[in-house]
Amino acid sequence: MNREIWIDWLRVSACFMVMVVHSTEPFYLGGDGALILTKADAFWAALFDCIVRCCVPLFVVASSYLQFPLHYDAGEFFRRRAVRVLVPFVLWSLFYAFWWGEPLSNLKDLALNFNYAAGHLWFIYMLVGLYVIMPLLSPWAEKVGKKELQVYLGIWLFTTVIPILRDWLSGGASILTYGPTGIPRQALYPLWGEASWNNNGTFYYLSGMAGYLLMGLYFRRFVGELSWKKTLSIALPCVLAGFAVCFGGFLRRVFSMGVFPAAGDLAVAVHWETTWCFDTFGVAIMTAGLILLFRKISAEGAFYRKVLLPVSNASYGMYLMHMAFLAVFSAYFRSALGIGADGLLGIWTTPVQILATAFCTFPAVAITAIILRKIPRLGRYIIG
Repeated sequence: MNREIWIDWLRVSACFMVMVVHSTEPFYLGGDGALILTKADAFWAALFDCIVRCCVPLFVVASSYLQFPLHYDAGEFFRRRAVRVLVPFVLWSLFYAFWWGEPLSNLKDLALNFNYAAGHLWFIYMLVGLYVIMPLLSPWAEKVGKKELQVYLGIWLFTTVIPILRDWLSGGASILTYGPTGIPRQALYPLWGEASWNNNGTFYYLSGMAGYLLMGLYFRRFVGELSWKKTLSIALPCVLAGFAVCFGGFLRRVFSMGVFPAAGDLAVAVHWETTWCFDTFGVAIMTAGLILLFRKISAEGAFYRKVLLPVSNASYGMYLMHMAFLAVFSAYFRSALGIGADGLLGIWTTPVQILATAFCTFPAVAITAIILRKIPRLGRYIIG
């Protein structure tokens, strides 16, 4: 199989985007859960987070594009994924259990869920779930026609509007349930067969991140080479419209509180994030637009071979380890520059902190991951 050059560019870009997301979080998460100090900080948090919000869907589309339908039997697929994904995940889960918080309590929590202090590891649980259903769907994926797949993608795209619809119908009510880690989840406004005794409504089985599996399949099988003119005519409206939905929705919810600092418990932050969750409409169409743009990248010169390709190969390990580095840089820049409009740079303090944290974390993590990956015999088990 010929290497898909654009996938390497996508992986590296998405990895950096993840670091921007996590560099931004301290500027709207804090206190009891939600805290934005000023209107300027609300703007910066929305701007930076919304620009890069489709980072996780990009990873899923890339995985689908390369792996789905399966190229070998299910047993071989799971063996390869276990070495590539599960072993490094277990090692880094143990690392964070001892790195942050109380180790014994963290180790007990790992029996049920990820360590909440290392919240980015939620992604691996989701990815493993997708891997489990890929062998089941692969026979269908090999035979599905373009129109049939478009129908299923259309149904899934409708489900990306449902979280926003629920929020609108409930009036933003923050009725909460709590999982084993104590993370609040806004109670669902029941729709299309859902009730207190049934969460499996009509659209339950074709919603969520599984839609990005279908998106990756669609791009690989049915989207051919497009001209730059055609690409831009589709991609730019998707990216701009998706950004507007995410950005406008977040700011509207924050500004509706009518006061700054805007603060509340974690339920408030969950409410603010309604329009930029990964399985919502704005993020979905941004993802589609960016995939079109990435597919136009074919550069494979010296920079690609010597710099970008090694980083791409280490990108999974970079995702796993980056929070250990990012937390240090974030704390340093907050201490050095101050906070919000009272900081050293006035209203520019926040964007400088966000960008400085991301731009320092990325190369530090990349270099570390590449070095660890080169350890004989052990590197692939640490980095993947």
